[in-house]
Amino acid sequence: MTRLEGGAVHIKREPCDVQDVIGAALLQLGETALKRQISVVIPPDLPLVPMDSVLIAQVIVNLLDNALKYSGPGSPVEVKAQVTGEQLQVSVADCGNGIPEEDLKRVFEKFYRVSSVGTTSGTGLGLSICKGLVEAHAGRIWMEHRQKSGTEAKFSLPFGDKT
Repeated sequence: MTRLEGGAVHIKREPCDVQDVIGAALLQLGETALKRQISVVIPPDLPLVPMDSVLIAQVIVNLLDNALKYSGPGSPVEVKAQVTGEQLQVSVADCGNGIPEEDLKRVFEKFYRVSSVGTTSGTGLGLSICKGLVEAHAGRIWMEHRQKSGTEAKFSLPFGDKT
């Protein structure tokens, strides 16, 4: 976080296949990902997107880690990528209990933890790191409630170099 806030993180934008980036994130999760049902939905004609693939893979790892931690062991998680206007949008959706409305906007603050998480461990930095990395790419990150149950974390990255 200190490096992000101090501007010491250098973004190396190269055209990347988001499918490869998601695959790298799943590999980083290792056993955790293998024990759960994680579906990946990516259209076959998705264009390459300029990004630092290592940093965006870390964003996806953090989002997936949260989705897996805060949803039941048998519930599915979905990673989806799509084009929306001039941006790539990636989402990680779970079927957990969801985040209370009053906490949705605060989850990206440093050290903030939702009070209803029970005994799940963490420092409250994962999502703030995601926010810093996405914003360093001139992107945006947010959380939404899913219609039935759970939470969907979304981020978007511009196709052009906006920084």
